[in-house]
Amino acid sequence: MEVFKVLEPGPFTTIQDSGRYGYQQFGIPISGALDMFSYQAANMLVGNGEDAAGLEITFMGPRLEALSDALLAVTGATVPVSVNDQPQAMWTAFRVARGDVINIRATSKGVRAYLAVAGGLMVPRVMGSCSTYTAGKIGGLDGRPLTKGDTLRGRSADSLNRIVSLPEDFKPHFHTEVNLRALPGPQDDYFDSGLKVLFSSEFTVTSKADRMGYRLEGPMIELKEGVPRSIISEPSLSGAVQIPPDGEPIILLVEQTASGYAKIATIVTADLDIVAQARPGDKVRFERVDLNTAYQLHRDYRWRLNRLKEAIRG
Repeated sequence: MEVFKVLEPGPFTTIQDSGRYGYQQFGIPISGALDMFSYQAANMLVGNGEDAAGLEITFMGPRLEALSDALLAVTGATVPVSVNDQPQAMWTAFRVARGDVINIRATSKGVRAYLAVAGGLMVPRVMGSCSTYTAGKIGGLDGRPLTKGDTLRGRSADSLNRIVSLPEDFKPHFHTEVNLRALPGPQDDYFDSGLKVLFSSEFTVTSKADRMGYRLEGPMIELKEGVPRSIISEPSLSGAVQIPPDGEPIILLVEQTASGYAKIATIVTADLDIVAQARPGDKVRFERVDLNTAYQLHRDYRWRLNRLKEAIRG
């Protein structure tokens, strides 16, 4: 079933799902939605399963023509959404009819918005996932962002009458100053004063911020005397904070499989959505936590998603 014609694609709009697992040893990263809470909330609002493919929209959204009646939801970064020039609320399911034009403009808070359509978008699954990995040219539409003239196909939905909204207390708020909780390591023994600098300083998100990682500017983080400037490359984890020779931290994200620099800390999974919505110029501080706290934060995050699912079901 044809769902959308792309009239304007936006600067970087890709098809994403929950990710591609089990292939990192072959150099294939996880990919998937960067802000998992917003992605899953969009799917919940239109009655999809947690892994349904949708659109991840970066900075500015696409303009789409509906090719069939559909139920949509837009979540994530604060962005104006309209249908035939009539404003639509975010974090709420809304219907469109064939021929309607959906316009998603520039984000004002946050970076990434998510558009879900009831039934999910339909593209071939590559290694078990629909997610687009542009560097490898796999997944999504021929492994690339949307372009003008693309036609997006979708699966039929059980119902288009599911008009529900996200409860207000579940909606995230995006700030220009963010706090990221992190555990030291795995190579924290490569640092002494560098650890204190990381956890006591303010850093700025640079323009070098994409799905591979975020480079930060701030006080130089120095390695111990006598330790190598790089390490034997090893598998990387989303949220790892690596320190290259210039001493400026890089937060690794979902399109990285290996790293050859010492990783001073690892951001807890529950805070990766915050990283995904940080804009160039935003300020970042790191808060040191221990492993038990990280586990509890993850349990709290999963509990919140389960509560959200129950709230939407009513």
